[in-house]
Amino acid sequence: MNIIGVIPARYGSQRLPAKPLIELDGKPMVQRVYERAAQSKLLTRIVVATDDERIANVVRAFGGEVVMTSAKIASGSDRVAAVAKETEGDVFVNVQGDEPLLHPEMIDEAIRVVVDDPAAQVGTLAKTIGSESDLINPAVVKVVLDANGYALYFSRSVIPWMRDSLNPLDWLKHHTFYKHIGLYVFRRELLIKFSELPESSLERAEKLEQLRLLEAGYRIKVGLTQYDSIPIDTGEDVERVLNILRQHQTMS
Repeated sequence: MNIIGVIPARYGSQRLPAKPLIELDGKPMVQRVYERAAQSKLLTRIVVATDDERIANVVRAFGGEVVMTSAKIASGSDRVAAVAKETEGDVFVNVQGDEPLLHPEMIDEAIRVVVDDPAAQVGTLAKTIGSESDLINPAVVKVVLDANGYALYFSRSVIPWMRDSLNPLDWLKHHTFYKHIGLYVFRRELLIKFSELPESSLERAEKLEQLRLLEAGYRIKVGLTQYDSIPIDTGEDVERVLNILRQHQTMS
């Protein structure tokens, strides 16, 4: 099976312009993500999909493969779909370009969600939430699952709502909540269909691209992982990741 990892790398991030080029302890973020993806055992090819020659030149300089895509593309998965339309492949993986600490094992776990189940057309990952701060943080996306491991809904709000307990900080004692990990694995045909769907009202409301699929009636299978990652959305996230990288370098 031909499984292609695509790293969307958009230059014009609203919160952190030129985010893929942020230097993290001597390497640009896009390179750190690429090197993590290269450690996957199941990916057969890795490309960076970008809209900007500055990013493309950096990727070429460290030996990565680049595909140029339109600056008008709004979401990461739409950018992956633009690659899929021009590329032969069975399965395409949206490897988020802002997760430089992503464990390569997570990529393979997400891939297995789809390749091990012929009925699964798209897969992703979730992790048990263990802290109250993550539970109430809108930057931590929550997901609820059905009995077969398919997503019922994704939200920045706390879901489900524990009606009989007034204090959300006590909810972890009474229910298992799941954090969504933003890796997406698509079979090619469904990925192209996804890109042809109009942006949905739920997608606009929550700013979560996966809701476009759920609202259109498609199902997303969710695998559980023990690993976690830190997406970079703010300057504070950059400092957190830098501290972890420096600690790891000191320990090694």
